[in-house]
Amino acid sequence: MSGYNAVFESLGLQGWCSAGTQGGPVTLAQLLAKAKANQAGAGEASLPFPSLDALNSACPAIPRTRDMTSAIEHGFLTVRDGLKVVLDPLTQPLSWLLELSLKVVDLVPWWLMILALLALTWWLSRSLRITALAGSILLALGLVDHLHYALQTMAIVFTCTLICILAGLPIGILMSRSERFKSAALPVLDMLQTLPSFVYLIPLIFLFSVTEPKLYGIAIILYAIVPVVRLTDLGIRQVDGSVGEAAESFGMSGWQRLTSVELPLALPSIMAGVNQTIMMALSMVVIASLVSAPGLGVLVLRGINNLELGVGLVAGLAIVLLAIAFDRVTKASMARLSAQSKGYNP
Repeated sequence: MSGYNAVFESLGLQGWCSAGTQGGPVTLAQLLAKAKANQAGAGEASLPFPSLDALNSACPAIPRTRDMTSAIEHGFLTVRDGLKVVLDPLTQPLSWLLELSLKVVDLVPWWLMILALLALTWWLSRSLRITALAGSILLALGLVDHLHYALQTMAIVFTCTLICILAGLPIGILMSRSERFKSAALPVLDMLQTLPSFVYLIPLIFLFSVTEPKLYGIAIILYAIVPVVRLTDLGIRQVDGSVGEAAESFGMSGWQRLTSVELPLALPSIMAGVNQTIMMALSMVVIASLVSAPGLGVLVLRGINNLELGVGLVAGLAIVLLAIAFDRVTKASMARLSAQSKGYNP
């Protein structure tokens, strides 16, 4: 570190550096670096990248990387109790809703659940072929004793998707109406869309008990809400301006124009966002099994933990079949809505 020592000395900061303290135990990386420096000999100069750890070796007053991460953790733990006081009552209805949906799966007979799902599939798609595909997938899951796990996964996905739609539609509408709000919301949406899915669980584990359904419910909603928000905004912005002018000429208010003209025309785009939200919620349910989320993710986690190859692969294939069913049903619904928006029935 002779190069950085010379830099700080030339800047007249050697006294400030000497006043710093080297707190905490020496890391293994520091011991290895010191050993390599001794082996290299005193005549060889070493000038690594000026990271915090490298600069700290020359100037102890500069904090190390682990000091920074420790400060972040300490700051979060300091405000955790206050956050829990605010968030607990606000998020408790989510726990109740998830518990209710899972209790329905446990109490309603399997044949009635299948009939209800097939009826919903027909109502959304109006296609015998897709309804038969959904029935075949449910039959296949039942034959391998995965039907109950699949129904639990579907209950969580439906519940979280519904909340994503209820929360995402108003946000997307506000983004389409206000450029200032859109500019403020886009960085948040970008962060939610790019943040690794496992990272969502880290702060939530410190805020809520692992046994509370809202822990994984919040993670799923935050991870899956972005597509419906973005595509709602995009769909409304793509509505032809002349249509809005015609609505105004008929004396429609802003609310009437939104509900009677813009939202119906933007519905295919909104449904595309719902499709992506369902897919992302399904993928997050598997990861949420790490924090006690029931369903097919539990079997995947069991296959990983116990090295049970067959259990993990079959559960993964079941998730793929569910994704296929969700995708086909939502795409058929999108096609039907798009055809209706053009003025004819499919």
